[in-house]
Amino acid sequence: MTGKGTWGLFLRFALFMLAFLAPAGLHAAEPQGEITLRNHCVASAPLSASLEYVVHSRNWRCDGEGHSLTPERTVLRFTLEGNAKDLRYFITRRSPIETVHILVRDADGSIRSSSLTPEQMGTAQAGSFVKAPLPKITEQSREVFLVMDRATHVMMLKQAHLAQVEPGETVAGKSLMAKLAILCGMLLMPMVLNAAFFRILRQPFVLWHVAMTVSLLMTIVFNSGLSADLLALPNPIISLLSVLTLGLAIAAAAMFAHSFIEEDRLHPALRRALPWAACWSLVLALIHGHFPFVGREWQTDAYYIAYMPVLALFIACIFDALRRGSKSARFQAIGWAPMFAVGGWRIVSQFIPGIEPSDALTLFYLGCVFEVVATTFGVTERFMAIKHQRDRAITEAQMLEHLSERDTLTGLYNRRILETDFQRLRSEGFTVMALLDLDHFKSVNDTYGHATGDEVLRIVAQALNQDEDTIIVRMGGEEFAILLRGRNAVARAEHRRNAIPRHVASRVELDRLVTASMGVIDIPYDASPSVAFETVYRHADRLLYEAKNTGRNRMMGEKLQAFGASRQPKRRRTDAA
Repeated sequence: MTGKGTWGLFLRFALFMLAFLAPAGLHAAEPQGEITLRNHCVASAPLSASLEYVVHSRNWRCDGEGHSLTPERTVLRFTLEGNAKDLRYFITRRSPIETVHILVRDADGSIRSSSLTPEQMGTAQAGSFVKAPLPKITEQSREVFLVMDRATHVMMLKQAHLAQVEPGETVAGKSLMAKLAILCGMLLMPMVLNAAFFRILRQPFVLWHVAMTVSLLMTIVFNSGLSADLLALPNPIISLLSVLTLGLAIAAAAMFAHSFIEEDRLHPALRRALPWAACWSLVLALIHGHFPFVGREWQTDAYYIAYMPVLALFIACIFDALRRGSKSARFQAIGWAPMFAVGGWRIVSQFIPGIEPSDALTLFYLGCVFEVVATTFGVTERFMAIKHQRDRAITEAQMLEHLSERDTLTGLYNRRILETDFQRLRSEGFTVMALLDLDHFKSVNDTYGHATGDEVLRIVAQALNQDEDTIIVRMGGEEFAILLRGRNAVARAEHRRNAIPRHVASRVELDRLVTASMGVIDIPYDASPSVAFETVYRHADRLLYEAKNTGRNRMMGEKLQAFGASRQPKRRRTDAA
């Protein structure tokens, strides 16, 4: 896949994902055709103040400002009008909080109230929201007060509203949940692919990609409201798991980049920094998730600031790897782009005045899926590249092994195959071994030169005619070994010896015939399987020299009844015609 084609493919995928998610994501919390009351005034009070004192406070700000974590108790006042009696829920962003008090004041001054801990509040079925039922609202009700003790995130104050239905009950909310369920299903496929990849190619980046995918999947589940349908968990646990799974996802992404980017395509200092960034992300998640009230006023800001070096490191790694020509980094750049945008927007909206703080959840959901899909393409390409390299290395090793087993002059097997595979060959039925040596071959080299001698050796190799029942081995110099199996093996060996003079004479002009002497050992099937090649070779070599000493151009053979037996081996002698 070319770089241009890859970018085009992922651009189309990005547009599809935006079209897929945006309509539901942008409006899931805005019930169409239902009553929603968002405008409110803000006041603060000490925790020691009574709820009656809070209701009669005079320090209200109704200009959309005044949301602050500095006071330990923040009060939101909603003025009821029109068909407000149909309002049923208080809804806000999920975040750790100590207690929420809800008060409804009627026209006659009477107050109905309820107090809830985070454990008592429900999980909204769309978005990262919690819900609580309102005390009964009647036509006489004039105001609703939300008293929030020790809130830990300013968005919990700003996004608080009253609604007739919860987000998950709206058409848009149900659509969003259905689409997020589909996206979560999409995230399962890369894990199946990774399992298949890891069985074939056990590379650590495959496992880190699985860890990243699982973490992002769980992050979507805990942040989107899907957990309300899948898991009956209290809100504090969901808040904790949301933070932890995000920290795990970032840590896994760092380790994935550490093992995924090619060894020579990333500066060593940046590569060494990635595991530290992973550890830092885990530490941040643990501290922020387990101790939300320790630095309640500034902890969220510190949490975002603490992630800025990690974000900067990721960006630096991508740019450095791309500059060095990394193919893997191209896929990470594509996959991480939405997540960089999410992280950047969260930081910008948190600290720049005039911009509403936002988690950019729609972009976050998109980024999770986009990152996994993009990096899965990268893992697939890297897998194929590594597999190709491994297959090429295996092929080269096989070629080297082939070369180490073959004689370069004749193309025949060399002595190594007998020394290493003799017992296997015996078990495959090769029970006759002939040792053949050309007669007076030194005079051919001395008279006609080594080039002619080499040509004679090549012709002899062809004359010996290797087939599936005959293995020809060049032992060295002008000595050859023949392994045979099947019927008439000894006679076939003799036929090959007799063919040598005719083949050489027809192709090389010499003033003499090139003949050969041969010693043959016929090993019975019932001979001990532990008989070594050296033992058989020693017997064949003895017979070969007997043939030479009795006039050459002949075969001497023995059929051995059993090595080491007290009976004398049966011998037969065959002279050349």
